[in-house]
Amino acid sequence: MTSESKVSKTTTRTITLEEHFATPTFLEGPGSHFKKRADAAQLFDRLCDLEDGRIADMDAAGIDVQVLSLVAPGVDQLDAAESIEMARDTNDVLADAVRRHSSRLAGFASLPTPAPDTAADELERMVREHGFKGAYINGHTHGRYLDDEAFWPILERAEALQVPLYIHPTPPPQPVIDASYTGNFSAQITTLLSMGGWGWHIETAVHTLRLILSGALDRFPRLQLIIGHLGEALPFMLPRIEIQFPTEVTKLRRPIGAYFRENIHYTVSGFNFLPPFLNLLLEVGVDRIIFSADYPFGSMSVANTFLEQLPVSPADREKIAHGNAEALMRI
Repeated sequence: MTSESKVSKTTTRTITLEEHFATPTFLEGPGSHFKKRADAAQLFDRLCDLEDGRIADMDAAGIDVQVLSLVAPGVDQLDAAESIEMARDTNDVLADAVRRHSSRLAGFASLPTPAPDTAADELERMVREHGFKGAYINGHTHGRYLDDEAFWPILERAEALQVPLYIHPTPPPQPVIDASYTGNFSAQITTLLSMGGWGWHIETAVHTLRLILSGALDRFPRLQLIIGHLGEALPFMLPRIEIQFPTEVTKLRRPIGAYFRENIHYTVSGFNFLPPFLNLLLEVGVDRIIFSADYPFGSMSVANTFLEQLPVSPADREKIAHGNAEALMRI
């Protein structure tokens, strides 16, 4: 394993939220696609390392705390029984690591979303027994989204526990890939277009809109959500969204923009790009932005350099670096 270059920092503390781990069992099953990557061996090692190597990388990059989550695709696309077993296994592995490194690591629970009631109970188990900071949901579940009331026991439990749900991208359902991302280009381009090059960011944006428009955040008004990648293109579209969806049409209790500014937090997570950051800042305000690096897919050192160079006040930099995460998750 290679450690990241040592960087200096002026912030007093750094907390990152979209940081990934895996277990060998997961990588042999739902995560087996990682074997096809050119950096497969190093990636496996870094994902599975919950000990000194990871801590050394954090030290070298100036990162104080990682809030860890099971790498995509998580357990959301498994059948119910497999999802329950894999979620419990990976959650227990992470809980042991957090216990060993309680000042450096924290956890988001994996939830067996194909079994929503069990998923709600698993969230409560991990929060109450192991101090986890919320849960991580990888997009749709077999083409069904969180606006489906079958999943609302998860939302209800998260609100009651006062912990956030992080909605992470996952590939669109196959019919969407076939219709929108398969064209007059190679299969490799289809994969890139439907995933990190475009599709899974738009997929998460649509998921977030569906959740708001369903009235879920009127039903659970204290629920807090987190989305990554500087808002998955939603901040750019927010003025247009506010015009197109007035309350006369949505029948929501608040203007649609209020949900984006009062119920959603946004992480950097590898999007170390100043123009979209400034757009996000102008649309939602500094109190909704949280630092992240997307380790091991993104560089913690690059992320920290980006944080240090942001054209914001020292007080606002501290909020992004750690203050907003502390307030949201009581870290």
